[in-house]
Amino acid sequence: MGVSIPSMLCAGGRLWKTGAELPHVILVLPGKLDKRPWGHPAGRRMRPLAWVGIASLCLGAAWAVPAKEGSRKVEKPKLDLALYENLDLDNYDLTLDSYGDVVDLSNYEELYDYGDIAPKIEVGTLAPRPKDPEALPKVGATAPTPKLQPPTSSPVRPAQGLPSCLRCLCIGTSVYCDDADLEHVPLLPPDTTYLYARFNRISAIRAGDFTGLKKLKRIDLTSNSISWADADAFRLLPSLQELILPENRLTALPELPRSIVRLDARLNRIPSTGLQPEAFRDLKQLQFLHLSDNQLDYVPTPLPESLRSLHLQNNNIQTMHKDTFCDSQDHSHIRRALEDIRLDGNPINLSLFPNAYFCLPRLPTGRFA
Repeated sequence: MGVSIPSMLCAGGRLWKTGAELPHVILVLPGKLDKRPWGHPAGRRMRPLAWVGIASLCLGAAWAVPAKEGSRKVEKPKLDLALYENLDLDNYDLTLDSYGDVVDLSNYEELYDYGDIAPKIEVGTLAPRPKDPEALPKVGATAPTPKLQPPTSSPVRPAQGLPSCLRCLCIGTSVYCDDADLEHVPLLPPDTTYLYARFNRISAIRAGDFTGLKKLKRIDLTSNSISWADADAFRLLPSLQELILPENRLTALPELPRSIVRLDARLNRIPSTGLQPEAFRDLKQLQFLHLSDNQLDYVPTPLPESLRSLHLQNNNIQTMHKDTFCDSQDHSHIRRALEDIRLDGNPINLSLFPNAYFCLPRLPTGRFA
């Protein structure tokens, strides 16, 4: 053949005395091929060089194979580590802590004071990062489920429906329930001072709606559908100063507390028979009495000396007693506080009762002819 025998030693795919797998490669020695036998003197001179060349080539091929396999084994963990390098585990807790910067939970406590319902609940933050790295939870570990403790709350008044601070807006001791589609007075926090429940569908005021609210100063129920109120719905409120009930369907006024300063029951359906006899006599702090646009037949008497403003326009008042405003037996009597009396829109002719105004600083507003 034209190929020398030593050139075939590596062709079998296995290195002599090593047992390493080699690629199936046929190595051909360079140089001019001849037909001289292997035992020729010239061939014997080339034999050592051939063995050296073959050995170097075979050793180089043997070393190349494990080197490639080793490089492949090293590359695999590098790819796995690259996945974890993208996870910034050191800053993971910091990212959760920064949640408070995006959603400022403290604003909820400033704007909505839920302490009026129950003891104030502190809004907490995430636990601080432990100093010991071993204390950090392992990646993939499942955190234990915390046991929830039942919230503690102070006793509240029994009432139907949700607490007002869940349906309304509570700011400090003021409760705003305007246009909240309410059908009855909601459960109020015990420290409520001002209640605004305007533009709802409340139809009645029950005796227990305001029980225990000793600090309540103002009740504004403008523009509801109130047609009836219990006799004691407001009487037992020791701090009530303003009762505002315009634009409802009331046909009678309940008894009022002596602390009342302003009563506004305009635009209702209250006749004179809907007022209790001498309903305002003992209200020594009453200053503003507004009963316009009702169905009154006469001016309610007696009126307290503290009264400053009396609005009775647009009723059905036709006559007046001479002692309605002044004491006819005491001509020295002067009512300096009562400067605003409105009787316009009534069929009464005020000029027919000249002796009824001598103690007033100003004449009433109305028809004098």
